[in-house]
Amino acid sequence: MLRVAGIIVLLAVYIWFMVDVARSPKSSVRNLPKGIWLLIVVFIPIIGGAIWVLFGRTKPIGGEGRRGRKAPSAPDDDPRFLAKLDEDAWRRRMRERRGEN
Repeated sequence: MLRVAGIIVLLAVYIWFMVDVARSPKSSVRNLPKGIWLLIVVFIPIIGGAIWVLFGRTKPIGGEGRRGRKAPSAPDDDPRFLAKLDEDAWRRRMRERRGEN
């Protein structure tokens, strides 16, 4: 029974490697073209997948936190900053309409 469970786990990991290579954008694949990586993963089942994870996949860009949330990279990407700008502009227009400023 343990042997069957091990085979099922290895098969699931093998399928995950193939799907991961297939779904990766061409621009984010390192060292070799995407098609070559797919051939390596298909013809060298578990070892090819491990090589893909180590040398072919891109690493997450620095802005990602522990829970997968991306931190804004610039002020104009931050929704709170943009909302504050809109609110400030609205207040300024209201003051001008009232003749306060």
